[in-house]
Amino acid sequence: MGTGSWKFSELKFPKPNLKVFQDLYADAIERVESATSGDDVMEIIFEVNELSRRTTDLLTVAFIHHTMDVTDEAYAENHRWVEENRQYFVKAAIDFREALYNSPYKEYIEERIGPMYFTKMDIDKKTFSEENVQLRQREAELGDEYQRIIASCNIDFLGEPRSFIKLQDYFFDQDREVRRAAFREFSKFLAQHEKRLEEIWNDLIDIRNQIGRNLGFDNYIPVGYLERGRLDYGQEEVAKFRKQVEDEIVPLCSKLYEAQRKRLGVDELMVYDEKIVFPEGNARPIGDEDYLMEEIVNMLHDMSPETQEFIDFIMEHELIDYEDRPNRAGIEYSTMITSRKAPFVFSHFSATAAGVSGIIGAIGHAFAAYRAARMQILEEYYSSSSDIMEIHSLSMSQFANRYADSFFGDDAKRYEFFNLQDLMTFIPFGAAVDEFQHICYSNQNLTPEERNSEWRKLEEKYMPWRKYDDDDDFMNRGGYWYHKIHFFLYPLYYIEYCLATVNAMEMNRKYVTHPARAWKEFLAITDIGGSRSYLDILKLANLTPAYEDGAVEKSISYVKDVLEEYIENHEA
Repeated sequence: MGTGSWKFSELKFPKPNLKVFQDLYADAIERVESATSGDDVMEIIFEVNELSRRTTDLLTVAFIHHTMDVTDEAYAENHRWVEENRQYFVKAAIDFREALYNSPYKEYIEERIGPMYFTKMDIDKKTFSEENVQLRQREAELGDEYQRIIASCNIDFLGEPRSFIKLQDYFFDQDREVRRAAFREFSKFLAQHEKRLEEIWNDLIDIRNQIGRNLGFDNYIPVGYLERGRLDYGQEEVAKFRKQVEDEIVPLCSKLYEAQRKRLGVDELMVYDEKIVFPEGNARPIGDEDYLMEEIVNMLHDMSPETQEFIDFIMEHELIDYEDRPNRAGIEYSTMITSRKAPFVFSHFSATAAGVSGIIGAIGHAFAAYRAARMQILEEYYSSSSDIMEIHSLSMSQFANRYADSFFGDDAKRYEFFNLQDLMTFIPFGAAVDEFQHICYSNQNLTPEERNSEWRKLEEKYMPWRKYDDDDDFMNRGGYWYHKIHFFLYPLYYIEYCLATVNAMEMNRKYVTHPARAWKEFLAITDIGGSRSYLDILKLANLTPAYEDGAVEKSISYVKDVLEEYIENHEA
């Protein structure tokens, strides 16, 4: 495929032919086994990589179209076929890499393309089993059902139908009664589907733990760590990080929310007050979504030659979808059409402070993928582990604070405070999400009521400020977590956001004090893609592993100072 004039909407990808794919990989294995030189093997690797790019695109585009409209039966059927057969594609790739691993030219391959190629192969081997193919298929079906339940939300609110995502925009409304009413509808919708959501989650725990047992583990947790690419740290380090969150960040967030309560002039800060930082409302953008998108483009043109090239590519090829429509999946992501080295951004953009920071973060993901695809020779290296990729996203969100006046005018300073407080107060929630998943997979026989009770305990531990209306039975029983799609679609994917937020705060401190050097370090961790390990990539930007003793206190120090100074200077 060329890289000339084309639009995403024009791309046509037929359903891949699994038999042809398997036959081509089988032929490649035979050629590796009969190769007489390392260069011959490398030629085969590059040929297979090109095949993999084309096939991956078929799977990726099916996913994108499905998320654009989860009710479109043609896209849904194509997506189901992909999920039903994904494991067979994975198996063919594993068999090919196994032949490379056993080749007498293994050391030559590692010298040419680095050891992470075989490290990733080892992960695939450890997480694949023929016994799990049907379990994986059922897991995908349940995840898709969850998405369809969330996408079915069409609540009449303030005279117009609102999707589940759009309903949550009103959590930021200046009018407290509007916020309360929006949260009540949010709670009611989840409560209406509680029984089926309980069943889906229960089945997913059973399925994933069985997947783990089939791979020789006690439960799913070790599999999840492998699938997330956590090779340099494990459960012990994550638990140490959560303890630092509890000791260092929870008290700071309590202070921030107490100051917020006083600013808002309320006796108790309720859950529907948490997102409204100022009594006059959060910082307001000075235009609608299209205006803001234009300003994002202008910002990236000004930020660096690298970001200018990237955003021009995205806009030229229509590789961003942020328009609110019925039946869009309730997720945000950046993915890659690999044969065209083209990132695609799927975002729920709104003309709010949270909407601006959210879409800029998604663009940060895409920028890193764009750079890596041009710097790395193999598709496997176009992306890194998620704990690194979230640094790209969250750092870009903070770098953009320098351009806040373009989006918010006179509200720029209030936006910066909102953005930094939102990042800081997210971390305890993310720690709760992570610990809750560990509890669920480690205690498979918990009833739904017991699981919800565990969630409520975690809210009290990590979010002691969290209060629901007395008559909101669903939330007081511990139902808030049901809205978080990661539980259902991306198991154990959440602590990455927290680790990366801490590192992004460290990166932001560098960017404020030494912008040119910080940008160089930022490019280093985007360009390297997934060709190095987690700890090696952190070293490229002189970042501290967030789970090390004292790392959280050190890394958040600049943002903590900014937040506390703002409170001191603006408190009555």
